[in-house]
Amino acid sequence: MAEWTQECGLYWRPLGGNNIDQISGHSYQYTDICRCNGHLKMTAIIVDIGKFDNHQALHVKNSAAAVPDLRELLGDGDLTAEAVFLTHSHPDHLNGLVHYLKAGYHLPPLYGGKYTRMILEELYQEFGIVADRRPVFKEIRDGDEVQVGSLTVEAVAASHTCFDSLGFFIRSSHACVFHSGDVKLDQSTFFRRPTNVKRLADYAARTDAVVADFYMISEAGTTPKEVETYRKLAALIGACRAGKIFVPVYPTHPEMYICAFLAALKNRRNVVFFGNRDFYTYLGLIVDYGISFADLAGSRIKVVYFPNDELAELDDNYVVIGTFNSLEDYFGEDYNNQFGIVTAKTYFNPLKGQMNARNIRFTTVDEVPQLQGFGHGFLGDWEIFNRLLKQPLFIPTHCPEYVIDNFRDLAKDMGIRLIDETPKNNQVFRISKKQAVKVAEAPAKWAVVNYEGELARLTIVPQKATSGDGFLKRTISRRRSRQKFKMYLYKRRQSKRQNHGSFQV
Repeated sequence: MAEWTQECGLYWRPLGGNNIDQISGHSYQYTDICRCNGHLKMTAIIVDIGKFDNHQALHVKNSAAAVPDLRELLGDGDLTAEAVFLTHSHPDHLNGLVHYLKAGYHLPPLYGGKYTRMILEELYQEFGIVADRRPVFKEIRDGDEVQVGSLTVEAVAASHTCFDSLGFFIRSSHACVFHSGDVKLDQSTFFRRPTNVKRLADYAARTDAVVADFYMISEAGTTPKEVETYRKLAALIGACRAGKIFVPVYPTHPEMYICAFLAALKNRRNVVFFGNRDFYTYLGLIVDYGISFADLAGSRIKVVYFPNDELAELDDNYVVIGTFNSLEDYFGEDYNNQFGIVTAKTYFNPLKGQMNARNIRFTTVDEVPQLQGFGHGFLGDWEIFNRLLKQPLFIPTHCPEYVIDNFRDLAKDMGIRLIDETPKNNQVFRISKKQAVKVAEAPAKWAVVNYEGELARLTIVPQKATSGDGFLKRTISRRRSRQKFKMYLYKRRQSKRQNHGSFQV
């Protein structure tokens, strides 16, 4: 056993999510060690088991995926995970789970929201995981508490881009940690619970640390509200004289399906859903979850779930919501009667290419930033979190290491207390009294997945920088993040000097 397991305390270890330069494959270990009847008793849980998107860059031939190396926690050793808590349904937090099942591992009980369970059941079907191989799933929601050994875990609604996204307060006799999951403070969410700021405030006095989603920490202000996204979409649709309007959405982001639909409904524009297999899978899940687009439409507009002969009945008056395959195949040659509203910076570049090739006019998030549905808190959100929780210790995740190194001077000026050493995957920290002390570290690893028939085989490789290799780029570069934080710090100090001068006068 590792030396740190011989001392009582609450320990945190990132296994994926504190990567060198690209961010996916999230997974975190919490271990509480206490003394019971003269013996040390250990309780370990895992939060999230995601997949690492850029697995090709790890150079294992014919790889299908890469996942955090959790073998130690899923085996029969002295420190085996007793539960897995799932923050939400996105692949970088959830999909690694099925690869471990395909590799023959048994998982402890899973805890997560209703929609997360629905997505997981789709994955079971896709990967052919039979019922007796599936771990027990216990559905939880905002306010539910789960006791696992010496740990108490309370679920807290945490607004993201999908239904039933959760954060967790993880408590023991040694410390209390808020694990944020992917979160924003926006309270204007449609058809789901917003972040439970009241419960966060209740925990303020006893929260030692926040394991925080700092994915968008380099963006100033607060995250655009969903109601703002809806209003911008509605305004653009209302001002457009073209008969056919294309609005692409991320398949995994139900909020954008709904915002786009409501914007079309407000303008009494018929809706055509059109996309790839993933798009229709998630559309079906949204409907199964309880969102009936037909009921919302009533008699005001028509809803078509695939472009076919019904298009002729819509009199060239409709909004196409989807991922799209080929515009020309379904939507005709009259490009003067078409318009695009592109709601993400890079994901829909192929669609922009089609529009450019056909001289279809379009607008993008570069011109109207509020069009993109953001699920992660900006710098301003975390400034509010800091006040709400009365200056806890922030332990950053979900961003490259160098972003936090660049953020330190600005954080100090803002009164945001950061952990002394930027945490890296496979380091272990003891948390207590609003402090986190590193007690161990080991090389970070990924388990690259290859399939041989129905079985998955894991190849363990060291973590490395992968930007510029494979198909993904950095979320933000070292230089760009440094420039942004320096600019924000300069503006803050200028504002303080001006306000101080005004006060003296």
